Amino acid sequence: MEFTKTLIKGKLIKRYKRFFVDIKIDKEIITAHCPNTGSMRGLLDENNEVFISKNNNPKRKLKYTLEIIKVKKNLVGVNTHFANKIAYHGLSNNLVKEVSSSESIKPEVFFDKETRFDFLVEKNKQKTFVEVKNVTLFRDEKIAEFPDSITTRGSKHLKALINAIKKGYKSYLLFLVQIQGVEKFKIAKDIDKEYYENYLLAKKAGVIFLAYRCKINLKEIKIEKKIKIINN
Repeated sequence: MEFTKTLIKGKLIKRYKRFFVDIKIDKEIITAHCPNTGSMRGLLDENNEVFISKNNNPKRKLKYTLEIIKVKKNLVGVNTHFANKIAYHGLSNNLVKEVSSSESIKPEVFFDKETRFDFLVEKNKQKTFVEVKNVTLFRDEKIAEFPDSITTRGSKHLKALINAIKKGYKSYLLFLVQIQGVEKFKIAKDIDKEYYENYLLAKKAGVIFLAYRCKINLKEIKIEKKIKIINN
């Protein structure tokens, strides 16, 4: 996923009402759109270096969008709208080796009336669901974590992936780690114990969990390498 325009550097002042973030650029303070409705735990310290994009569409109320935050010398991609674009690029270019050389990749496919998974991948008549979770939390400099807050939706997806296996599909959950430099991944069971318990049930049922770290710079974000999941 490439940025079409040069990103602008600023300093974080504060985020509020979930969708707004005030940023200082030189001596000017601007309000940008925050394309991440999650808690963004650990990312929102005042004066953190940030990078924003500008859109000159006259219909947009906010011209700027928050894209990257620098935390502990690590760049973190915070635009959750890009997660599936990054994953699609990775799947299409065989950057996720466990789901490579696919014959077709369909985004946003309904499994049942209540659940839609991010991708349906087909190869040799085997249908595989791939659900993507964007990861931005790291409390240790080398370990990424998910979730950063309680996620009932996340637990629902785990249960649906188990049901998909029972109906003959393969099920993958891809943790897309948009954090520069981390080497390992784990479930933050102290933040959401229920999600961790459902993760263990899903793993036992045959759901395959993958964690892939992204390469992040001011020109592009794309899948870079697989990292180890260290939960039991």
